[in-house]
This record gives sequence, structure tokens and C-alpha cells, in this order.
Amino acid sequence: MTTSTLAALRSYTLDNVSQLAPQLAEFVCSYFESADPDELQARGSASLMAMANAHLGLMEAPQDPSGSRIRVFNPTLSEDGFVSAHTVIQIVHDDMPFLVDSVTMAVNRSGHTAHWIVHPLLLVERNTQGQLSKTTLAGPHGNAGGKIQSFISLECDRMVAPSDRDDIKAELVRVLGDVSAAVTDWPAMLARMQTACVEADQWAAPTEGQREGGEFLRWLEAQHFTFLGAREYQLARDGDLVNLVAVPQTGLGILRGEAKTPVSLLPSDAHVFLNSDQLVLVTKAMTRSTVHRPAWLDYLAVKRFDETGRVIGESRFLGLYTSKAYAAPVSEIPQIRRRAEDVMLAAEVVPDSHAAKSLQAILTAYPRDELFQVDTGTLIAHAMGILRLQERQRTRVFLRRDPFGRFTSVLVFVPRDRYNTELRIRIGQELIRALDGLSVEFTPMLTDHPMARIHYLVRARQQAPANPDVAALEAQIASLARRWEDDCKQALLQSHGEALGLTLATQFAMAFSASYRDDFSGAVGADDAMVLSTLAAQDGMAVKLYRPIDRGVGSVRLKIYSTTKVALSDSLPVLERMGARVLDEHPYKVSGDAPDSGFWIHDMGLQLPADSVFSAIKERFENLFLQVWRHAVESDDLNQLVLTTTLDVRSIAILRAYTRYFKQLGFPFSQSYIESTLNKNSTLTQVLFELFNARFNPGMTGNREATQQQLSGQIEAMLSSVASLEEDRVLRHFHQGILATLRTNAWQATASGAVKPYLSFKFNPRTMPGVPEPKPLYEIWVYSPRVEAVHLRNGRVARGGIRWSDRHEDFRTEILGLVKAQHVKNTVIVPVGSKGGFVLKKSPP
Repeated sequence: MTTSTLAALRSYTLDNVSQLAPQLAEFVCSYFESADPDELQARGSASLMAMANAHLGLMEAPQDPSGSRIRVFNPTLSEDGFVSAHTVIQIVHDDMPFLVDSVTMAVNRSGHTAHWIVHPLLLVERNTQGQLSKTTLAGPHGNAGGKIQSFISLECDRMVAPSDRDDIKAELVRVLGDVSAAVTDWPAMLARMQTACVEADQWAAPTEGQREGGEFLRWLEAQHFTFLGAREYQLARDGDLVNLVAVPQTGLGILRGEAKTPVSLLPSDAHVFLNSDQLVLVTKAMTRSTVHRPAWLDYLAVKRFDETGRVIGESRFLGLYTSKAYAAPVSEIPQIRRRAEDVMLAAEVVPDSHAAKSLQAILTAYPRDELFQVDTGTLIAHAMGILRLQERQRTRVFLRRDPFGRFTSVLVFVPRDRYNTELRIRIGQELIRALDGLSVEFTPMLTDHPMARIHYLVRARQQAPANPDVAALEAQIASLARRWEDDCKQALLQSHGEALGLTLATQFAMAFSASYRDDFSGAVGADDAMVLSTLAAQDGMAVKLYRPIDRGVGSVRLKIYSTTKVALSDSLPVLERMGARVLDEHPYKVSGDAPDSGFWIHDMGLQLPADSVFSAIKERFENLFLQVWRHAVESDDLNQLVLTTTLDVRSIAILRAYTRYFKQLGFPFSQSYIESTLNKNSTLTQVLFELFNARFNPGMTGNREATQQQLSGQIEAMLSSVASLEEDRVLRHFHQGILATLRTNAWQATASGAVKPYLSFKFNPRTMPGVPEPKPLYEIWVYSPRVEAVHLRNGRVARGGIRWSDRHEDFRTEILGLVKAQHVKNTVIVPVGSKGGFVLKKSPP
């Protein structure tokens, strides 16, 4: 305690207390002697004095069944003289080991956090009337004339409900009773262990196992084991069944009183121990310790023999290994040292060789609780398996089943750079599933070794499986330990080989965002990485229509790959005019080498018409979207034909060229109505294009004229079933327009092999319906997303110019007027008149 705080407390106490001022002042100063100075400074003298005074008053309260005095309360200024945001637990108990640890464990076990603990040991002296006369700090050199009391004051999370405070008080009474029983009966338990040691020494010709067992008991006695409970059991045989029957009045420590399970069946796996020369069986109990440490109790079963050397029962001890036991060298621990020697012999390693030193290191680092419990055969298999991990680092799983089938101990080795909290939890969940576990606990160990080790203890619901599929479990855990980028890299190597695969893995395996990794597997990432690597050669965009396996039958999604982020307001209208309804969109950033570089993947959920055949539309849909995005194709409702017909981008563009020409003729129906009519009658629209294809496709085989006649007859038959007269008129106009077409460049290719980016048609206007007078002899119509043009000729040989027009809606009318004037002008000369014109829809950059 700081000098200023001590002086303030002493001054405050003397100024405010009359009768017990000297005793209270001495008590308060002793009470806070070892407390945290920062905590004392934050509370102030008045609160500290009231807190100590309340604890001093508890000494006069009646004792609980545990021999302690306990008060759990939320302090108030009126009743206690101080206030606190926490619940205060104050305890007065005769000094003995494990008190503070056990009380703190009980509070934490209830789900409450301990915030501050004050726990002085005070020598309390009383006068002949039993009144308090003096309190001083207990010293290390004897405390004659008084009784050492342990004062424990603990502040924990506030408990508002009185029932919660009553519950924690009842739990503390139980825990302090366990502490008192364990400490009080410790000499008796030690004496019982010593008796077992004496009996072991009396064997005339002990086997090696019996000799090691006896030495192990003496080693435990030498401050390597904290005895908390003991009981004697008698062996009762009933044919092949063996029962353990608790001997009445033999319970000590936390096993005081009658056994909760007087008779228990010894499982068949434990019969091996019964028939062996092993003296001591070491395992874990099914309960946690309420004393000293919050660990599962260690269980020691020591065989008891009759005069003939026949096993007649066991002496059972419960407790915890001490820190000395965990720090002791393997070579100095009986039973364990024998197993270690057997491991070295089985491995057949040369002494002082690298393998021998590695095995010694493995045994030293092996979980100490496991070394106490594992049998020799299992330890040999595990140690050799761990040794081989130095040659081939991979995920490994080593199992050991408890002889009583109550739990399975699992050692899991994973690459250290892959170990994290998420992986540890996922492995634990997988072990619970595979081993029918009720709960799981873990202890990780990370060193400079490239492998991380996690020791799991899986408590079984009823009985741990006797023969789990270790290979399948190991494969499953290995898949859990694989990082997303590992799967991505592996998929790239398998698909593209070492050279290209490694290049792509270096660039992309770590570039995908965390949200992308959550939504897609590494194999999918490898496919997307390959697409992204080609974007520079594809105008910075690519698309993929796909059906995700994990999102239900009929689900269709579209991925847009781009070097820049694509605004939803830009892509949404294009997709909707293609007949797709956009349900959702998830953008993902893929990092590049430079801070401002990288790619974007936009994953969109689409709803397509119910009768769409995915395999039939996939390639055409992707190509159409890209062509529209690159402005090589216009975006209108005719693009819906990609879902309802087998028409591709070029075929739809040909139909679009006719609709634009009809507009120039003054066709009375709007563009949107024409597009709607073609979509509503998509089957007939398909046949109309087939007629165009039969007339002009240079690659067509067979009788062209017969095919045209057959298709025209089919069109006429289908037109008879069209209900609307207006729709009938639109469709007949297309039919007659195609028949009036004389030539086209629709299949002409450029020098690079691609089709020309524009379409041109030569019409016979005198057979084309709706052409206004005067009708020229021939008419050329040119269409593309950038330009539309028309050329009118009054004769085979004609003379005239071409001009630019700004009348987008009816520039043909303007050109028709000009060609009439040109025709009049040329009446006295040959050739006759002609005129051409165009409108520019999209100017070049």
C-alpha cells in the first residue's frame, strides 16, 4: 500500500470510529497491505474503510456448513457505507490451501468475471470473552497466540436478481466444503497411497510393469500429485462381467460420503489393464475439479491384490498433477520412461543420431497428460507418425480412445502458417461430428516447427466410437486446413500446367477479396483468374453465364469481369432489354500489383423465362451482352429474342435493320410495338429469319427455291393463327420485305475474318409494301449502330450525289425529295437521277 493511502486510511478511521478505532485501524491497514495501489487510489479512503469494516463485521456472522462465513451483496451507501457497480463477495475462512483459486473458479464458472480481489491472511486474536482484540498480518515464522483467517473480498459482474446471488453463495459453500474436505483428508489420502507403495514393495519377484508402477506411486507421493479424493473399490465377477463395487466408509476428500454410483460395470477395454502386469491405470475423470485448478480431474486406479496375487479391487485417487510433474524430464518419470525406451527400441534409431534426438524431442513435447495415460503401442505409433512429419509436412490426426470409452484424445497437426482460430473451431466441430462428441476442449502448441499441434479432448455423448475411420477424418481435416489460395493454386496448376499455372497463381491466388473467398471456392477462383488474365485483349470486359450448383435448380447467374467497376445503372438496362430480370448483384474487387490497379467481378442473379434452355442460350447471351456493351449492337427489346429463339447477335441485328428501314418508310406502328410483336410471336419471327437465310446465305445447301417456298407456306399458315390484325400486319410487312430484298452483305467478312460491322440491303421498292411514291427502281439500305443510310436509284445507270442529313426520324423523305429533283434535272441527259443520304447516330471519338 502506498504511504499516502495508508496514512489517509488510518486518519479517516481514527476520526470516524470511537470504540473500535485502534483495532479497526490496525485491521484496515493489514487488510489492504498487499492490495493493488492503483485500485486503492481509485476508490478513496471512505469507501475502503467501509469495505473493510463490512468484512470485519462478517467475522461475527454464523458459519456455513463449509465452516466459512460468506456474504454476497450489492453494497449500498445506507447499509454498507460504500457503493460499487459490481456485486461484492466477502468470505472469512480458516486458512488453508486452494481457497482463492477455488473461489475465483466458482465465480468464473457461473459466467461472471472477477474484477478485483483482496485476500489478506490475518492473525486474529480474541480476548477471554471471545471479542476481537487484535488483527495482524500473518507472518512466515509462526503465529502463536492467534488463529490465521483467510479474508477474501471479490468484486464480480453485478447480479441484480437475489436468486442469482443465492445461487452463487450456495455454489461457494459447496466449493469451500470440497476444499476443506480435500485439505483435511490429505494426510489420510497420502497414507493410503503410502500403503499402496508398501504393498508394492512386498512382492517377491515383481515384473517390470509392477516395479515401474510401484516407483510411479512413490514418484506421485513426492509432491508430484495433489490428492483431492480417494475411495476403495472391490472387484465382483459375474461370469464375463466385472463390476467395481464401492467399499462403504472409504471415501476421502471430495469423495467423502456414499458413492453416487456404488456399482459400476468395468468396460471390456479396461479388462486389458486388469489382466496385465500394469499396477496403475492413469486416465481422466468425467468431472472437473472444483478445487485449485479448473481442469478435468486425473484418475489413478491402483490394483489391490489378495495373498495369492489375485486382483480383488482398486484404490482410486482423484487429483491434479503438480507443476513439478509437468516440468519433470521424461527420463525421470516411472512408467513413462519405460514407454519412452520402448519407442526408441521400436524405432531402431542409432543413439545420438538426428532421428534419435528428434524422437526424444517429440516425447518431451508430447502432451504430458497424454504421456501419463497412453499405452506403449499407441505411443510408438504416434511418435513414429510425428517423426515422419519432418520428412513430409502434411495434416495428420492421431487418436487415442479412453479405456472406459468416455472420451477420445486427438492430436491434430496442421501447417503452422494455416493455423488460426477459425480453423481450430472448424476442426473441433468436425471432431464432435465424427466422434459423437458432447463437448470438445483444445490446447494448441505453436513453436518454430513448421507444424502446429492442437490437442483436442472430445467428450463422448455415451460411448466414444471404438473404430472411427481415421483416414476419412484425416482427409476431412486436411481439406479444412487447406487455405483458399491453396485450392486456387492447385486448380490453376491442374488446368494450365506448371508454367502458366504458377504465373496465374502468383498474380491472382492472393488477390481475391475476403468476401469473394467466402462466396466461391478456390477452384472457381482459378476459373475466374484465367478469365481476368485475358481482359486486356478483350476491351477490358468478359462475361460468363453459369448455373451455380449450391443455389438450387434453375438458378442462373452472370459474372461480369472488368478492369473497372461497372455501375449497376449501366448494366441493368442492358440485361432487362435482353429479357433477364436482375435479382441481386455482388461486386468483388480483385487486387492488382499497384495500389490503383486491379479488376472487378460483378456476380448477378438473373431470372430468365421459364422455358429458356440454358445450354442453348449461354454462348449467344454472353456474346450479345458484350456486343451491346461495346456498342457494336443496339440495346432494344429485340435482344429478348436471344432467349426465345435460336437467333444470334447477327441474326437479331438483321431483323433490327428491317425495323429501322420500316421507320423511314413511315410505317404506322412504333418501334416498340414492332419489337413487342416480334417477341410475342417469336416462333414466327424465327421462321421469318430462316426465310431470309434461305434466300441469301451463301453456305446453304439443297434447293434454295424449294426451301423458300416451303418456308413462305409455313409463314402464311402461322399468320392465320395470329389473333391481332395489327400484329398480322407487322409480320406480313416483314415477310413481304424479305421477299422484296434482292441482295445483302450480311455474310461478308472483313480481312480479319470477322463479319462486317454494318449491314446493307438492296431492295426492289416496287414490290416492297408501304414505299411512298414515286418508287425508285432500286434502293440500298445501310444500317449499323453508328450510321444509317439510304441510296435511291431511278434506273440501272443513274447519276447523283450523297449528302449528310440531320433528320434522324425521316431522312429518307428528305432524300426522296432530292432524288425527284435530281430525276427532273437529268431528264435531258443520261443517266437518270439518283440520290443518297445518311444520318450519323454516334460520332467517332
